Amino acid sequence: RLMRNTLRVGKIIKMKNILEAPFIKEVMLLTDVMYKFGWHERNSGNLSYLLKEEELTEYLDLNEVKRNIPIAFDGKALAGKYFLVTGTGKFFKNVIHDPADVLGILKVTAEGNSVDLLWGYENGAAPTSELPAHLMSHIARLSVDPENRVVYHCHATNLLAMSFSCELDERSFTRILWKMCTESLVVFPEGVGILPWLMPGTNEIGEATAEKMKEYRLIVWPHHGLYAAGKDLEECFGLVETAEKSATVYTLVQSQGGIRQEITDEQLSNLGKRFSVTPRAGYLNI
Repeated sequence: RLMRNTLRVGKIIKMKNILEAPFIKEVMLLTDVMYKFGWHERNSGNLSYLLKEEELTEYLDLNEVKRNIPIAFDGKALAGKYFLVTGTGKFFKNVIHDPADVLGILKVTAEGNSVDLLWGYENGAAPTSELPAHLMSHIARLSVDPENRVVYHCHATNLLAMSFSCELDERSFTRILWKMCTESLVVFPEGVGILPWLMPGTNEIGEATAEKMKEYRLIVWPHHGLYAAGKDLEECFGLVETAEKSATVYTLVQSQGGIRQEITDEQLSNLGKRFSVTPRAGYLNI
């Protein structure tokens, strides 16, 4: 598993240990952090990471397919692309201990209705049941940002709590987060998208999330959790971390008796100018 020799064109090529690959080490590190933040109770949450072929060739024989896994989605738009994906029923807390059990590297087939497993899912596991939702979101994000590589779902505690106590209106929800922490507007100037409650693990919620992903990188699933996207896992994690920090401050402020003073809309506007970001049109009262 850790090291093997592959015969190619009459010569032996020694493959590197995939557990030393930067993308595997990054996922091992950050999934451990995400779990310790309390965002992944039991087997909750999932992650997909678009990989480049040149990142993989040192570690895997890309022609060696372990098995083919059907998917209930037309993924032709992603045919030939490679993804590192968490497995169904797997725990984020176990990635750091046994990544080959929890994670799998998949290639979307030319037909788009299945994926080839190239590595991982060692004990017969399969990709997360929300793989279609992930692939839909990747298609949507790539249509507006060709550099996007990560789609991530978690149950960030205080953002989840806000979906019970706050109006489920994108403008008002976003304004609360912007005003609770100075960095929030800089990190997500486009704001936060919100869906109605929908059944998880279905194409319906995947399609709705993907449509929102054309405008937002952070989507709240009320009473459930959120979806986020980024150019790499570090950026995606930082997006959720920042929004969750603002939600935590809001929770504390409410428990202390409510808001008495806040960052003004004029200050938010000046903040955007200072950091060369444009707040979502119509969200500031100026």
